[in-house]
Amino acid sequence: MSPAPNDPTKEFEAGELRLECLIGRKVVSRNNRTVGRLEEVRAQVHGKGCVITGYVLGAAGLSERLGVSVRLLFGRRGGGFIARWDQIDLSDPDHPRLTCPVEDLQKA
Repeated sequence: MSPAPNDPTKEFEAGELRLECLIGRKVVSRNNRTVGRLEEVRAQVHGKGCVITGYVLGAAGLSERLGVSVRLLFGRRGGGFIARWDQIDLSDPDHPRLTCPVEDLQKA
């Protein structure tokens, strides 16, 4: 029996990943310190699909994902970082890890 088309256990081609499995995961630095939770993914439409351009970590990402109402309720955006697509290793999606020093990330 083959999996249903929307089955989350379905096999993916190389380079494909379910984003809902990443949201909320702790991202650690190269020295195993928590940098923040992956709260938002930025992407651009490319042909018939999307290409990930970056990830927003920490409170700033949560604020971005939940929208303006949260910012109005709690004030400033909060701390966090923006990582380019190539600054996070997702080879183990359960344990995302930075590929660069934290200082190389853009502050959110």
